[in-house]
Amino acid sequence: AKVLDALERLVGLLDEPCLISTLSPLIVEEIIIRLLSGAHGPQLLHVVNAGSPSQHIAKAVAWLKQNFRETLRMDDLAAAVYMSPSTFRQHFRAVTGISPLQYQKQLRLQAARQMMLSQNIDASSAGGLVGYESSSQFSREYSRLFGQPPQRDIKRMRL
Repeated sequence: AKVLDALERLVGLLDEPCLISTLSPLIVEEIIIRLLSGAHGPQLLHVVNAGSPSQHIAKAVAWLKQNFRETLRMDDLAAAVYMSPSTFRQHFRAVTGISPLQYQKQLRLQAARQMMLSQNIDASSAGGLVGYESSSQFSREYSRLFGQPPQRDIKRMRL
């Protein structure tokens, strides 16, 4: 009933053109708030966000979590979520705070760290298992993220 009252007020503004630009945004906002806070608000919000850039980025993040070991072409990932590469990178960074490539690296390094801790796998093997072709690159990036080389980090964590 309150949504209908707001809709009536919005339509009523057609009789007062000088107030449309001032009051219509407020009434529209009221309608949106009432709809979203109603019984079907969560479903409505899901429908509204279904095609949003953040929804596309969420799909890309889910894909990366499942496939972080694979060699990745960002253009292919952008195309898979129906975005241009530049738009994809921009929205990905806005949502996650880092680039897609940095995100993939963090996933790889976290997985390698977990393997080394829980399965007693050496650094070189762990790096290969998560997708690194070069053990020196793995060690460099690991040190950059965790602050020390893999062997020293794992030894410290086991103490």
